[in-house]
Amino acid sequence: MQKRCSLLLFTFLFTLVRLTAQDIKWMPDGNSFCQYEATQIVKTTLPDQQKTTLVTTAQLTQPGALAPMPVKDFFFSEDGQKVLVYTNSKRVWRYETRGDYWVLDLKSNRLRQIGKDRPTSSLLFAKISPDGQKVAYVSERNLYVEDITSGKTTQLTQTDGSRKLIHGTFDWVYEEEFDCRDGFRWSPDSKRIAYWQIDANAVRDFLMINTTDSIYPFTVPVEYPKVGEPPSPYRIGVAEIGSAKTRWMDIPGDPRNTYLPRMEWAANASEILVQQLNRKQNESRLLLCDATSGKTRTIFTETDDAWVDVKADGERGYWDWLDNGRAFLWSSEKDGWRHLYRVSRDGKSETLLTPGNYDVISLVRVDERGGYLYFTASPDNATQEYLFRIRMDGKSQPERLSPAGQKGSHGYQISPTARYALHNFSNYYTRRQTEWITLPDHKALNEKESIPAEMQPPANNNIEFFQVTTEDGVTMDGWMIKPVDFNPAKKYPIVYYVYTEPAGATVRDRFGMGRNRIYAGDMAQDGYIYASLDGRGTPAPKGRAWRKAIYRKIGIVNIRDQAMDAKEMFKRWNWIDTSRVAVHGWSGGGSTTLNLLFQYPEIYQTGISVAAVANQLSYDNIYQERYMGIPQENREDFVAGSPITHAKNLRGNLLYIHGTGDDNVHYQNAEMLVNELVRHNKLFQFMPYPNRSYSISEGEGTARHLATMCTAFLKMYCPPGARD
Repeated sequence: MQKRCSLLLFTFLFTLVRLTAQDIKWMPDGNSFCQYEATQIVKTTLPDQQKTTLVTTAQLTQPGALAPMPVKDFFFSEDGQKVLVYTNSKRVWRYETRGDYWVLDLKSNRLRQIGKDRPTSSLLFAKISPDGQKVAYVSERNLYVEDITSGKTTQLTQTDGSRKLIHGTFDWVYEEEFDCRDGFRWSPDSKRIAYWQIDANAVRDFLMINTTDSIYPFTVPVEYPKVGEPPSPYRIGVAEIGSAKTRWMDIPGDPRNTYLPRMEWAANASEILVQQLNRKQNESRLLLCDATSGKTRTIFTETDDAWVDVKADGERGYWDWLDNGRAFLWSSEKDGWRHLYRVSRDGKSETLLTPGNYDVISLVRVDERGGYLYFTASPDNATQEYLFRIRMDGKSQPERLSPAGQKGSHGYQISPTARYALHNFSNYYTRRQTEWITLPDHKALNEKESIPAEMQPPANNNIEFFQVTTEDGVTMDGWMIKPVDFNPAKKYPIVYYVYTEPAGATVRDRFGMGRNRIYAGDMAQDGYIYASLDGRGTPAPKGRAWRKAIYRKIGIVNIRDQAMDAKEMFKRWNWIDTSRVAVHGWSGGGSTTLNLLFQYPEIYQTGISVAAVANQLSYDNIYQERYMGIPQENREDFVAGSPITHAKNLRGNLLYIHGTGDDNVHYQNAEMLVNELVRHNKLFQFMPYPNRSYSISEGEGTARHLATMCTAFLKMYCPPGARD
C-alpha cells in the first residue's frame, strides 16, 4: 500500500531528483530561461535561442578549489542579481534534499558559503528572501536565517533535544505520503517566515536492524505511525525575522487527529492559507490565518464519500492566486471529474472553469493576462496526454493544442508569457523527443529540430494497446508485447506486470513500456507475451467513480479486475497458453501479485513479488487510512484485502523478495508472510536482500543478481517459447 509510484519503468522509482538539460529556470522577462550546462549557467533568449553565459566556470569554483563545484540545482533572487547554488547533495529517504549552499553575487562577483558553521551537507531547502538580502534554511531540524552580506546568522527555532521535534521540514510519513519536504515559506515582504512544526515524539519508532555494517548489529529507528495510530501533532508558526519570535497560528481541531499538508502565504504578507484534513482524509478545510494575531477562520470546505485528493495543483505552488489575490484556483472532483474552479478569497463563490466530462490531468500554466488556463487532459484515451487551453470565463470549451498526428503523451514547460514552450513527446514506439514551440499555434521555433507532425508505428511492431471488458462490465486499458516471430497458430506463455493501486498506473502510451528490472534479457525475443492492465482504483483520467471504486476494497476490487481481465483475454486469444501464466510486481504490485496467486490460483501459476505489503495493518497511517478507512472502525476490510489472509490457498510457484533495510514497506511483512506460508506447509522461494532499502538498489552486483535470479525462476516455472 504506501505511496507506491507507478513502476512501469522501474528506473523511475530509483532515480533521485537531479538537474538535467531539460530543467529550466524562467527569467523574469518570461521570454528567456537559464540552464546548467557543462559547468556553467547559460541564459537562452527566445525565440532566436541565442545563448549567453550568465555564470562562468570560474564563478562556480569555490575559493582555493581546483575545479568548479558540482551543481545539483540553482535558484535566482527575484531581482536576478544573486544565484543560490545547491551542491554536495545527500539523500534523505527518497531524494537528495540535504547538502551545501553557496551564494554568488553577480554584481560583486563574490561567492560565499551559506551556513558554513553547520555540519557538512546538512542544509535543506535554502531560499533567498524576496528582497534578496537573506537566505533561510533548515539544518538538523531547526530553521535559520543568514544575512548574505554580513554572514550574521539567526536561529529562529529551538528543538527540545529530540530528533522528533521538527521545524521547517517533516517526519517520514508526511514526506512519503503528502510529498511534504520543504516546510517553510518567506513572506512576500521578507519580514517573516511561516513554517511547520511537527512533533513526532509520540510516534513510536520502527526499528530496522542493520546486521551488515558492523560485527555487532545495531538498530536504525524511523518515526513511523502504523495504520490505526494517531498522526504527529503539528503547529504553524510565523517567525519575525527581526526579533526571532514566533507567533503560533490558532488552528482549530485536534492536531493529533487531523493533518495539515498544505500552507502558503495568501497573496499578501499578512495572511496564510492552510489546508486541513480530518483523520479519514474525506473532509478538506481551507483556513485563512492572520499572521500577526494568529486568529483563523474557515473559508472553504469540501467533502468526499471516499477521500479528498491532496496535490500541488498550482504551477507555482499549491494555489494559484488570481485577480491580485481576490480569488484562487482549486481542483476538485465534486462533479465526478477532476476540474479546476475559481474560488473567491472568502470562499463564498466559485466558478467551474473546465466544464465537461473529462479529467484535468495537470495544470501547466495560468495566463491571467491572456485569460487562459493551459492544462493537460485526454478525454478520449486514458493512456495518453495532450495540451489544452480554455478561457477563464467558465463558459468556454477546451481547445486542444497538441497536434492530432502525434498520438501519445505530451509534456510542456510553458513560459510565463504563454508565448513559448519546451515540448516533449513520446509514445510506445517513439523515443522521447523535444522541441521549442510557439503557442497557441504549436509551431516549432526551429524546423530542423521539430518533432514530425505525423507518427506511424513501424511495420514490424509487436506492441499493441487494447481494451477488455470483464464479466462485471469493467472496461480496462492494457498493453501487450508479443513474442518475436509470433505465430497465432502456436501457444505462448504470458507474463503480467501489475500495480493496480491508487498511487500509480502502468498503462501509459509512452516510450519504454515493457522495460523492467527483474528480467535479464528480452522477454519478446525469448518467447513470452508481456502484458499489463489498469483496473479500477488506478489514477487514470477516467473520472472520480473509476478512481474511487477501490475505497475500502484494496486487495479485493483491484484483484478481481485483474483476474476477470485475464479470463477475458484467454477467451479472446487462444494463442495464450493458460498453463503458463505468470505475474510480477513491486510494492503495490507485489501485494497484487500475492493476492492473485492466493485468491485466483486456478488462473495464475507463477508469481514474483517484491517489497509487498503482506499485511495491510503493517503500513503507515496516511496512505492506508486514506484508501481503506480507520482499522478501529472497519478492521475486517484490512484483513480481507491482505495477502496473508489468503496465503493458505497458494498452489503455484512463488518467489518472494524483500530488502531487510526497507524503511517504507517494512521487512516484517516478509516474515509475517513466511510464517503464514510455513503454517500451512506451503513451499515457496524467498530472497531477503540484507540491508537493502525499498528500491533494492544498494550494493555491488545487486541489480544484476536480482535480474538473474528472477529470470531463472521465471524460465524454470513458466518456460518461454511457442508450443503447438
